[in-house]
Amino acid sequence: MVNLNKNIVRSLLITSYVLVIAVIISGVSALFVYLNTGADRSSMLHTEIKKVDQYIPEVKWSLINNEGRLMDDQTLKTLENDYLDAWYVKLIAYKTNKTEGVKDYYTDNARKNIYDLIELNKDAEITIESTTLNHNPTLEFFSEDGQLVVLTDKDVIEYKRVFKDEKLVLETTEKSTYKIIFLLEDGFWRIRHFVKESSENYQVENLNTTKNNLNIKGINYYPKETPWNMFGDTFLESIISEDFKIIKDSGLNSVRVFVQYDDFGKADVDKEKLKKLRQTLDAAEENGLKVVVTLFDFYGDYSVLNWTLNMRHAKTIVSELKDHKAVIAWDIKNEPNLDFDSRGKVTVIAWLNNMINLVKSTDPIHPVTIGWSNTQSASLLKNKVDFISFHYYEDLEDLDTSIKSIKKEAPNKSLVLGEFGLSSYRGFWNPFGNSDSDQAKYHKEAQEIIAENDLQFMSWTLYDFAKVPKEVVGRLPWRKNAQKHYGFINDNGTKKEAFKFISGQ
Repeated sequence: MVNLNKNIVRSLLITSYVLVIAVIISGVSALFVYLNTGADRSSMLHTEIKKVDQYIPEVKWSLINNEGRLMDDQTLKTLENDYLDAWYVKLIAYKTNKTEGVKDYYTDNARKNIYDLIELNKDAEITIESTTLNHNPTLEFFSEDGQLVVLTDKDVIEYKRVFKDEKLVLETTEKSTYKIIFLLEDGFWRIRHFVKESSENYQVENLNTTKNNLNIKGINYYPKETPWNMFGDTFLESIISEDFKIIKDSGLNSVRVFVQYDDFGKADVDKEKLKKLRQTLDAAEENGLKVVVTLFDFYGDYSVLNWTLNMRHAKTIVSELKDHKAVIAWDIKNEPNLDFDSRGKVTVIAWLNNMINLVKSTDPIHPVTIGWSNTQSASLLKNKVDFISFHYYEDLEDLDTSIKSIKKEAPNKSLVLGEFGLSSYRGFWNPFGNSDSDQAKYHKEAQEIIAENDLQFMSWTLYDFAKVPKEVVGRLPWRKNAQKHYGFINDNGTKKEAFKFISGQ
């Protein structure tokens, strides 16, 4: 027994010794690797600038015809990346009044100016939210030893919001020209001098299309089996085409579809999703329908630092589809006023204003609108949109008065009732809800009001749905079940009583 205990103790000691030696060797190896490996720049930055896109303003280089050494494309791309990262770090520094990351992109001389401004802002309790939207750099000089660069960045469009004690005191957009000197240090281009040579207020000229009345008589559309996931793995153009034929045969001439920002790949738009959206437009064209494309569905982050990502997303989609014959209009955002309380009205309006400018500059032909959730918000940005679109799920008795109020506030704008409808759900969670007959009566009365006011319209929606994602109306069963029964066709494929009023005929 004694010998057995000695053997156990001896085994434990040997095992412990081996483990200690292994830990020591592992530590020495890790230290050796660290000392012989260049620092990962992304890991040094608390701002987490990595290989992902976080700040991608549009950059247009002027013809490269600089003094000194010629610059190859790879060096130019590296210079551009470091330049934009330097902007991004500075924007974050002014927003947070913290200096992390600044030293990685600015030399001692240049970073002093940034540090001084941060200290002044901290003392005055000032923060600055800002971004740049466009850059137009010109390479002026590249030294023969490849260590120094001088460039001029003309007509840089900068949007800024200045806060004092967390209250907005200034909102402005400027067009500026900068002179920048770079030094190559440790393989990275760091800014040595950063001088603003000129600056002026910038105001985008509002481009209104000439199409004031598009004769929209349509419906909001999702396929019956895949609502809110229209462009997923089960996408079938044949099913959509069959539905579009039903819509066309009912007397309608248009549909409204939704592009979800995250689902479509955010800034890096998913090519396969874009292909499916084009196929949807093809199906609409084949069936004689026009399409209102609603962008940024289910998007709710209007942060200024994300604007360039949002702009890349919108520009990619609009550029790709603007020449399609089925497109009739762009709806910038579905019901953005619902985000006023959580995100701030000023923030949301500024984002919408910028996105309207972007879409119109990309496609100056098709009109632009915003799908406001109610009549109270309908006149917001009335001078920026080409027609006013609003949704209405309130008592029909007040609709006529609401329409007249909007017309008074925006007398020169065409109106589209972009969503309206009534759920025919009557069941366990709402035993006193509306019946199919109530729904039909609602649509009959709604169409009478639409005709009296010469409104364009898009009702909600073609089908009842068997499932509604919790992201749409939440988890409450009485809300989810009500949302399932707004259709003109039930989930068995049978036309409901309301169908005879779907087009107002």
